[in-house]
Amino acid sequence: MRCGTHLLVIALALGASTGFASPADAQERPSVPARQARSDGSPVNDHVRRAQRARDAGRWTEARDAYKAALEASEQFPSAQVDPAEIAGELGCCELALFNYREAAEHLTRSLERRELLPLAVQRRFKVAQLRAVFYVVTLLLSVEPPDAEVFIDGERVGRISGTHKVFLERGRHVVRARAPGREESVHVFNGERGAKHEISMQLPHAAVSSTKEAPPARPEPVSTSPAARAQAPGPRASWPGTLRIGGIAITTATAATGAVLLLRAHVIHTSLREGDVVRRQQGWTSHTCREASAPAACADIHRQVNQRNLLATLGKVSLATSAVFGVATAASFLTEAAFFGAAPAAAGVRIVPVTTSERAGVLLEGAW
Repeated sequence: MRCGTHLLVIALALGASTGFASPADAQERPSVPARQARSDGSPVNDHVRRAQRARDAGRWTEARDAYKAALEASEQFPSAQVDPAEIAGELGCCELALFNYREAAEHLTRSLERRELLPLAVQRRFKVAQLRAVFYVVTLLLSVEPPDAEVFIDGERVGRISGTHKVFLERGRHVVRARAPGREESVHVFNGERGAKHEISMQLPHAAVSSTKEAPPARPEPVSTSPAARAQAPGPRASWPGTLRIGGIAITTATAATGAVLLLRAHVIHTSLREGDVVRRQQGWTSHTCREASAPAACADIHRQVNQRNLLATLGKVSLATSAVFGVATAASFLTEAAFFGAAPAAAGVRIVPVTTSERAGVLLEGAW
């Protein structure tokens, strides 16, 4: 009986303790934070966690795809825990590790445009990665007037540009085309080297309004065949010095324009090399890095640019020297004629217009000789 009483007391005590302890435990047990709960249900944060695991394991392709999916999902779920600026920067770092320099430069630049949303350490890491990516691509700063013009780069539609638009391109030849209603189409062609920066400002002129009524053709004037007119016509022997002078002027202008274009191109490459050297020194390069046995792969491209710069500078100097020789010879012909014949040479009815572009140079001759 006493044993039964003890068992009953113990059972009642256990029941009372259990009944009082359960509410206390429920109050003291920490609940899941609201932010963590949203992250579990948000596809943006799920993609980011998957990308972080792949990045830490060195699976850069999987990390890139996950960060790209997170960036696309952030447009539909703007209340995600990770800001799209940080996602774009991490995506650019993964693309840099995969040697996708153009995409890396685009996403890292997009991230740094909102750097105020990033921690200071993350800003520095993204800035270093952005400098590395830009070193291997062509940077184009493009502005178009009017702003409602449609812009195409290498046949791909960029859209309408307001202000100055930054575009990253691969090295090589590129064609920029802009068109707008009531305006003439504008086309700009250029060759871009790695690390080079090009600034292009395109202004589309108004299209010319064609007249509906055409003027009647003018009647040709009769050619005079009087003896006085025949006496004034120069003979074949008298016309050849003028022809030689015109040729000398044309060669002088063409070689001078060619030399100027070559030297300008050499200067652009030299500036690109100098800016790249600043970036490489920030990355820890020294003057002996490319001379070592284990030189980076980028050293070959640097040597190629140096050789191209030296070749263009030499050809430019030779062209200018050739222009000077022909110019002196042409000027001497005028002085010689004045000295021997006692009269100034007759003025030829010829107009010489030099024409130069970023790829070629020449002259336009108008008149009769």
